[in-house]
Amino acid sequence: MSAVPQIEEFYTQRGKRARQLRDAGQKVVGYFCCFVPDEIIAAFDMVPYRIQGCPSEPIDRADAYIEPMACPFARSCLNMAVKGDYDFLDGFVAPHSCDTIERMYSIWHHNTPAAFNHFLNVPHMMGPSSDTFYRKELEFFIKALENWSGRTLDQEKLKETVKLYNRRRARLRELYALRKPDPPLISGVEITELMVAGMGIPACEHIELIDNMIAEVVKRPKPKHQKLPRIFIWGNEIDDTAFIRLVEDSGSYVVMDDLCTGSRIFWDDVPETDDPLDGIVSRYLHINCPRSYIPAAGNREEDLQNRFGHIGDFVKQWRADGVILYIIRYCDTCELDGPDLREHLNAMGIPVIMIEDDYSISTIGQLRTRIQAFLEMII
Repeated sequence: MSAVPQIEEFYTQRGKRARQLRDAGQKVVGYFCCFVPDEIIAAFDMVPYRIQGCPSEPIDRADAYIEPMACPFARSCLNMAVKGDYDFLDGFVAPHSCDTIERMYSIWHHNTPAAFNHFLNVPHMMGPSSDTFYRKELEFFIKALENWSGRTLDQEKLKETVKLYNRRRARLRELYALRKPDPPLISGVEITELMVAGMGIPACEHIELIDNMIAEVVKRPKPKHQKLPRIFIWGNEIDDTAFIRLVEDSGSYVVMDDLCTGSRIFWDDVPETDDPLDGIVSRYLHINCPRSYIPAAGNREEDLQNRFGHIGDFVKQWRADGVILYIIRYCDTCELDGPDLREHLNAMGIPVIMIEDDYSISTIGQLRTRIQAFLEMII
């Protein structure tokens, strides 16, 4: 059976599976961003659900609660919550991933409270005390889940959950490797659908989808070779295929990404340590994200390499011909990192276009000309 129909079902009906599991007796805990460890929630036999917005729907109610110049992704998520689209969530967790999400916790909690509500304070400064601080925050998070659920976290169960999620990470890296050939064996649209589908289902079910997708892709006839530019995309939230589809339909291959809905989720494993919390702290706190401040290193060139060297490695390994910096409007962290990243990539000889966009599919037509002009420049 093809994996595609099931992936499309989970992609288009994003809360459907979580609702089914809740009806079956499991608790569903919604959370924002990459800094909330799924493993901890899953180790309590709860369903982690990555909260997403809906760029195809207008933001018609959230502006009564948060100013319209705030992040449109966060506003879209709140809009859905106010309208009752997230009524299946038993718990709500927000990390201090950025100032808007920090504020969102209080607004969400006050207006649409769940049975369990928790704010996870994640350090922005990467230094000697950051790991200790974040560990204490995770211990507080675990204690709060224990008090709410009436259960004590089993350390062996947490270790097994870490192994499960590392298995999912390994499968996703294997899937992403299928984009290295020229032409790539799988499209950026297919990847986006699979990533979004996995944000609202248990890890074991997502692994099955990934395995089926890999098996299906490797059996496909080899794609016809076309000399199209290979594109790398950097930014924050892309949980809808519209923009990726625009880039590919304009005459390119989207071959790799550095997105908080893409490779940042899975690229590095959680080290399997005797105390599983040690490995979780090590992995989650050091996710490469514009919201984290990495201390300056050496001269200007050395500092850029220290901050963006992993992106340069991605560009080389996936043989990208150009990079699109896709930034959701009012995202200060990406806006500040974008020019420095462009400088680093330009020094490597890589063409870059920086796009600031609303979290809405209504803007796609306006971007078409800019994307096409950029791709023609690369060719």
